[in-house]
Amino acid sequence: METPEILTESLALERIEVNTFRGVSPEDGPGRIFGGQVIAQSLLAAYETVEERICHSLHCYFIRPGDPRIPILFEVDRSRDGGTFTTRRVIAVQNGKQIFNLAASFQVAEDGFEHQAPMPAVRSPDDMAAEAEAQKKAVLDGMSEEMRRMMNRPRPIEMVGRDNYGFGRKPKPSEPKSDTWMRAVAPIGDDARMHQVILAYASDMNLLSTAMRPHGVAWQTPGLQSASLDHAMWFHKASNFNDWHLYTQDSPSASGGRGFVRGAIYGQDGNLVASVAQEGLMRLKK
Repeated sequence: METPEILTESLALERIEVNTFRGVSPEDGPGRIFGGQVIAQSLLAAYETVEERICHSLHCYFIRPGDPRIPILFEVDRSRDGGTFTTRRVIAVQNGKQIFNLAASFQVAEDGFEHQAPMPAVRSPDDMAAEAEAQKKAVLDGMSEEMRRMMNRPRPIEMVGRDNYGFGRKPKPSEPKSDTWMRAVAPIGDDARMHQVILAYASDMNLLSTAMRPHGVAWQTPGLQSASLDHAMWFHKASNFNDWHLYTQDSPSASGGRGFVRGAIYGQDGNLVASVAQEGLMRLKK
């Protein structure tokens, strides 16, 4: 039986200069690099140049599709080291060209005012699991053998929730909202930074599919062209990503061939851990 990818190992970087790092992609990945991977590795590269501060926000752009067959070079610019905040810029390069860039800000831990939006009332991940498995089976029955193999391969992030397997060619139009429970499968360890890095990896999952729902299209719809364009994330509190987290999403707008999605990530205890926003290409070719 195949074992799931261990993200603490596959995301690891090799330092080749003071501010330059090399990363690779999983050998059995899809034809282009998953956006969450390059977000996570860029954040990890930035962390390699930061001491005793935790990332509180990141903003990034996807510029070119990444090729999983060749390594990625991550070049870190040490923009500023202030008394409270540290700023880093990271450029991801393949074949001498930028494929992605990220700006991240890190902060010394401090106390302050606190409030948060309440976690939505949704069913527990255990309650959702049986329904998710039934959805998966119904979708797999109509797929080719190659697609079934891809869908059934072990994944590093376990996810259960409404329409979690919405890969059909002609899904029914629905409200642009999604509630999904997720967690890392392999143990992450005690490093709070690595929990944050792997949460950033998972934050790129399911977003554009939420914007597709009102239009009755999905990844398998013939002629659909989709890709992440930019991604922003704010980290509010530390969490253990080996435990279940609720990723609730909504898409308030689609226009101009783009879909916009907002996300909130809660720990199972109700704490708001992170907020996410993304705009992506969502174009149906004639």
